[in-house]
Amino acid sequence: MASINVSYFFIVLFLLAFSANAELSSHFYSKSCPRLKWIVRAGMAKAVNRDKRMGASMLRMFFHDCFVNGCEASVLLDDTPTMRGEKNAFPNRNSLRGFEVIDDIKTEVEAACKETVSCADILALAARDGADL
Repeated sequence: MASINVSYFFIVLFLLAFSANAELSSHFYSKSCPRLKWIVRAGMAKAVNRDKRMGASMLRMFFHDCFVNGCEASVLLDDTPTMRGEKNAFPNRNSLRGFEVIDDIKTEVEAACKETVSCADILALAARDGADL
């Protein structure tokens, strides 16, 4: 009986995996946060004007975020009493910089579009703009 339930579970899981038709879009936030790209670009321009290496640093941070388990902004996580965050993990400690830039941009984005834009998307846009700038 248990093997039948497990079989059904995997069949349903298989069907769900192949029925999803999600597509990435550069216009995803065009209605929910229309100023997003401008806010991130302005924040990165300000950061690069202060420190010319910040564009490269943001690209490096994005790489470190994506390298292990995908681009989910886990590199921004601080330590908690029960968990070591990625920010202070050995490969990132004293290696990554620009966390305050992301914090500043996130503050601006939240002021314009409360609880709408993910930190992962902000980090991706910041890395894109940093590389361009």
